[in-house]
Amino acid sequence: MVEQLTCKQVIVIDDEAMIRDSLNQLLSLEGYEVHCFSDASTALSRISRTFMGVVLSDINMPTMDGLQLLEQITAFDSELPVIFLTGYADVAVAVKAMQLGAYDLFEKPLNEHLLDCIARACDKRSLVMENRALKRAVEKTSAPGVRILGETAKMQHMMKLLNTVIDTPADILIEGETGTGKELVARYLHDHSTRSSCQFVAINCAAVPEQLIESELFGAVSGAYTGATKDRKGKFEFAQGGTVFLDEIESTPLSLQVKLLRVLEERKVTPVGGNHIIDLDIRIVAATKVDLLALVDEGTFRADLYYRLSLVKVNIPPLRERKADIPLLFKHFSSIAATRFYKPLGALNVELEQRLLAYDWPGNVRELRNQAERAVLLGPELAFTDNPANDQQALAQDLSLAEKVSYYEQSLLEEALQRNQGSIKNTMATLQIARKTLYDKMHKYQLNRDMFTD
Repeated sequence: MVEQLTCKQVIVIDDEAMIRDSLNQLLSLEGYEVHCFSDASTALSRISRTFMGVVLSDINMPTMDGLQLLEQITAFDSELPVIFLTGYADVAVAVKAMQLGAYDLFEKPLNEHLLDCIARACDKRSLVMENRALKRAVEKTSAPGVRILGETAKMQHMMKLLNTVIDTPADILIEGETGTGKELVARYLHDHSTRSSCQFVAINCAAVPEQLIESELFGAVSGAYTGATKDRKGKFEFAQGGTVFLDEIESTPLSLQVKLLRVLEERKVTPVGGNHIIDLDIRIVAATKVDLLALVDEGTFRADLYYRLSLVKVNIPPLRERKADIPLLFKHFSSIAATRFYKPLGALNVELEQRLLAYDWPGNVRELRNQAERAVLLGPELAFTDNPANDQQALAQDLSLAEKVSYYEQSLLEEALQRNQGSIKNTMATLQIARKTLYDKMHKYQLNRDMFTD
């Protein structure tokens, strides 16, 4: 899961020492990490795209004034909030500053609204940095070829295993519930391996009629069976140099399992009705949604084939066991859906995230993707109407004590902000908490006063 980033730094730039000292004291008491500079040039050397904070600067300064500073900052990071201070009101300067992208402008002497503005600017910066971190996470897992998203310990363990065996000739067995992404994992193994320039051939063993599956895999010569009017190249031969993905391997008939075992061991295949032996250079990746060992005990799956396939076993954890990945996946699928449906991409707010985390997702990633697409297409309210993820009773039952406390705290906070129309001062009085405490809690739940003003 992408770490929630907190913006708590303020760079203060003013050529008057008294102003710098005053702002340093005020902002430090509010919990900010303050860095003061007497000139813009020196401060500029401390600012970069990774700066987790906002800039508070005087406009009228020698050498480099505030507007020149803003132009330079915008050149490398147009999303960094810059708040201006000025000793006198000048409409032309104010207009110019806003045109250049200033976040806000305040006339000296300063008042409490400055603190509100800085808090909002920090919220914005935190969101920008989190979005950038999310984008890096997606890019990190997607270059080039199939992307597998997941930052939980179980997913990282799985990815470490995949990358360890990715270029080995070993056959692989993928285990996972329906919808966990077994074919995605198989494609990842192919796309990131030295076999990527050759074919990836996927076969659903349950979907091919039993009487045709042998010729489908191994091929057949003309006249081998009724209707075989010409030679047929099998999937194994077609995948020469590449990867064969056998999905739902548990559905393979016993009569075929012994022949499949021989192919795995000898890497040779003989087309149905033929005598010509074809040497194979392929990797076999099989997948199952059931316990194959249980089928071995029942006598419906060959033990020798199971042990040949399971030299390397990859277990894909169900979504309920890696819930921390749900926000990352939901945002990713929503982004794809927004592009596909030409719809705006909405924010993943705390309430929606809690709904997603409270649900067990029996359909796993496939179900989550479907829900993300519905949310983009219909909007969250309609999309979740008939979905168990919208069941508040289920939400209350599934959350831990700490999560229930947070959920209740957020509800009280939103209610107070709504009642006071976003007024920080009045909300502090209603909740009887200090300004810093209120700001910290608003940041925790990704709230800002603008959400509650008319």
